[in-house]
Amino acid sequence: MTNRESTSDAWNRLEYRPLEGFVYAVSPFNFTAIAGNLPSCMALMGNVVVWKPSDSQIYSAKVIMDVFEEAGVPPGVINVVFGDPKMITDVVLASPDFSGLHFTGSTHVFKALWKQIGNNIDHYKTYPKIVGETGGKDFIVAHKTANPIQVATAIARGAFEFQGQKCSAASRAYISKSIRKDVKEQLVKDVKSFKMGSPEDMSNFITAVIHEGSFDKLAKYIDQAKADNNAEIIVGGGYDKSKGYFIEPTVILTDDPKYTTMCDELFGPVITIYIFEDDAFSETLKLVDTTSDYALTGAIIAKDRYAIIEATQALQNAAGNFYINDKPTGAVVGQQPFGGARGSGTNDKAGSLINLQRWVSPRMIKETFVTPTDYRYPFLGE
Repeated sequence: MTNRESTSDAWNRLEYRPLEGFVYAVSPFNFTAIAGNLPSCMALMGNVVVWKPSDSQIYSAKVIMDVFEEAGVPPGVINVVFGDPKMITDVVLASPDFSGLHFTGSTHVFKALWKQIGNNIDHYKTYPKIVGETGGKDFIVAHKTANPIQVATAIARGAFEFQGQKCSAASRAYISKSIRKDVKEQLVKDVKSFKMGSPEDMSNFITAVIHEGSFDKLAKYIDQAKADNNAEIIVGGGYDKSKGYFIEPTVILTDDPKYTTMCDELFGPVITIYIFEDDAFSETLKLVDTTSDYALTGAIIAKDRYAIIEATQALQNAAGNFYINDKPTGAVVGQQPFGGARGSGTNDKAGSLINLQRWVSPRMIKETFVTPTDYRYPFLGE
């Protein structure tokens, strides 16, 4: 409860109620421990939650529920449901008590859920709150003054950590022509030094992608790049699913800034690089801004402060999380609230007060000390 400005005539106060009904949390496969954030932040604000984790994240979700129980979260507050996602969602969204959706996952699924909620709007007791963090086509822009080793490191980490299976992973890069050779040399050296194998061995920088569907999708894009005249694989390009779904970290070089892999979200260890002329920095920033439907994360790497300022301003709508002289990944709760707009979601900033406030319904209470006994206002007098 928060005090508002009160007067000698009335006491004004604002209280924050949980939403009326229950809320629905949907988490993706690449959320393990952090998947607990979606249902717990809503429960923290007093809501009853139905949580549907990804089919590929069931084990970690079970561990999280065990932790919730041991920590003392009462039964019935967070209710995890495993099963057919469409069936679960249809039942949840058909209930008149549905009051909110907290979603992380693919853009097309989020849009489908939004449409489904809209079609059911006449059945709900209240207008549901909808919060979603979806896809990304995240970028790195390297100005001619950038340190090539720093650029290569930002690409190696930003594109290939967790096999690129992060919505924030760098998947397109724009490199100024004068530094391209040094960046390429260092990047190829770094990628070839990666160890790949089981996640049980912590010295492996690269492990398998999540499942066969992801593997097949990525292999198709890699094969296409090998066949296209306007694309060249400068390192990587191999894949093998004989024992685990392993995709080699792959760097594609293209002379077409609208090449397929510069536009499509791949969600794997593949990044595409476009080289721009040193004097075309401003034009390239416009290209970065207009190439993708997404606007999740992005980075500018430069020593020139004027270039940094120009990029920060020109790309103000291209990324909800913008990084200067760093890779575009690795947001820390409490330090960099996370989320993007456009096709990347509602930008309600997970891990921040902004997100928490979405899961409450404020009630204003005015308590009058001297209650009127005459309907007439002073201006009505003679």
